[in-house]
Amino acid sequence: MQRFHDRKEDLMRAFYYWKRAATQGYSAAQVKLSDYYYYDWGTNVDFEVAATLHRKDSEQQHNAQAMFNLGYMDEKGLAKTNADAKIPVAIALIKLQISLVTPISNEKNKCINNFKITFAMNLELLESFGQNYPEEFDGTLDCISFAVTCAFNKHGTLLAVGCNDGRIVVWDFLTRGIAKIISAHVHPVCSLSWTRNGHKLLSASTDNNVCIWDVLSGDCEHKYRFPSPILKVQFDPRNDKRFLVCPMRYAAVLVHIGDTHKCLPLDSDGDLNIVASFDRRGKNIYTGNAKGKILVLDVDTLDIVASFRIIVGTSSATAVKSIEFARRGDGFLVNTSDRVIRVYDSKEVLALGKDGEPEPIQKLQDLVNKTTWKKCCFSGDGEYICAGSARQHALYIWEKSIGNLVKILHGTKGELLLDVVWHPVRPIIASISSGLVSIWAQNQVENWSAFAPDFKELDENVEYEERESEFDITDEDKSLDLNADAKQDEEIEVDVLKIEPVAAFCSSDEEGEDENALQFLPMAPEVEDPEDGWAVQDGLEGSGTKDNESVGASQDYADTVPNKKRKLNSYDINLPDAPTDEIHPLVSSKTNKDKQAASGKKTAGRPKK
Repeated sequence: MQRFHDRKEDLMRAFYYWKRAATQGYSAAQVKLSDYYYYDWGTNVDFEVAATLHRKDSEQQHNAQAMFNLGYMDEKGLAKTNADAKIPVAIALIKLQISLVTPISNEKNKCINNFKITFAMNLELLESFGQNYPEEFDGTLDCISFAVTCAFNKHGTLLAVGCNDGRIVVWDFLTRGIAKIISAHVHPVCSLSWTRNGHKLLSASTDNNVCIWDVLSGDCEHKYRFPSPILKVQFDPRNDKRFLVCPMRYAAVLVHIGDTHKCLPLDSDGDLNIVASFDRRGKNIYTGNAKGKILVLDVDTLDIVASFRIIVGTSSATAVKSIEFARRGDGFLVNTSDRVIRVYDSKEVLALGKDGEPEPIQKLQDLVNKTTWKKCCFSGDGEYICAGSARQHALYIWEKSIGNLVKILHGTKGELLLDVVWHPVRPIIASISSGLVSIWAQNQVENWSAFAPDFKELDENVEYEERESEFDITDEDKSLDLNADAKQDEEIEVDVLKIEPVAAFCSSDEEGEDENALQFLPMAPEVEDPEDGWAVQDGLEGSGTKDNESVGASQDYADTVPNKKRKLNSYDINLPDAPTDEIHPLVSSKTNKDKQAASGKKTAGRPKK
């Protein structure tokens, strides 16, 4: 808590804005403002004012957070609340002790690390023996704009959604709220990729521009202009200083941040319809072409270390549409134009070397409808594979180990699927159709035996049978335990300072989690008609001499702090003989639909004679 008081000027400024928002009827601002009175942030401690704000918000707005805070103050003897709020608050406080008992050691992210611990603990307590794939629809995320593509960060706490108006909407996936909106491009966003630590976001647009964004500030750090449309961009999984770009009808390009770039070598047949992807750890790049040839390139030297061709039947080849790698394990899938998804083992592919003939682990397809696949992905643990149909909003889920179809998730009829991604650590899928992000998850069933192992769930009312000597003060029939005293004397040392890394967030070659990873974004209230300067004196009227001195210091601080904005670095990427007249598939499909709609319209008025 001392760290917050060291930033007194910032707290006073935040207190002023929260107070402005609270007077305008912003419900969440009233709850936040009471925290400032409670914790002595930017103002003097006043428990009575804090309780009044909570009571007003709970009675008028029925705000659950205000009800809980008021009940918490009642538990501490600082305020009074009704009896109905005491019992649930008391139960919740017992559960909160688990997440509040552990001190946080990381100074940089201390203000949000309490959410990290709670999220990680809940992740470890999830049921791991049941089915680990979504089963039903769990709501939508409306970005206001028309959503086109999306991508999760490494921990699955943030979801970036690219829209057709060029904006990137970053969702806080734990609260299902918009955390940030970045006005990125002027044309539709067609591809997104996160860095490993989540601080940078890579975006590509149909205007042939590729940009790198600072997620916290929303500033564009680097901008690359390509001569041809961009189909896909991807950050190196282990190196945020380079990324992969797949131009349309051209060799894939490996870009090092700066102005250096290298074109990946092509196969001897010279086919230019290239798709490419980093492997799980960024050591190799896998490329595929329209003739079914897969090349494995060393990421540092760009030498071909392995290759094979996908053959259908005896001689005919099939085009490679996409290559996707699992977050765990050595498996990767290849989506081809023959409507079959092939799963390979990367270790086997590398062991066979050039011109090998690896056998796929699984071949997945829709034998009934012969569905073509728009997008495919692995589950977070690599045990399931999800494929989205190109004809309708339908998601097919297979179990990778045995190849059986376990679930088909059907969206609204008549909609076409644009993108689908699987949550990195949870059995949750996000799909995009008709401009909305649909969320698919499991049906949550309460399991009270997890809190008390001897808890018995009843389907109907039964008459309770009292056990012998259950309510006796002393149990006369109890057998004597000779080792009872010895068990009581045993002392077990409990380490409450060390935070164990969550296995779901770590790879097998890592010792711990990245402490600098960006998992959550700070949020600020939206103030209507904000003024150019923040008149702190209006927000702190009637304060003492010390407050007035702090106000003066805060005003000086506001005047002296510059508006920090990083300089944009722009680069023009020169690709020899690149096709400049190609139209991006997103734009061309939209143009065709508009033409069809225009031709189908009937002209109003009298018919011509």
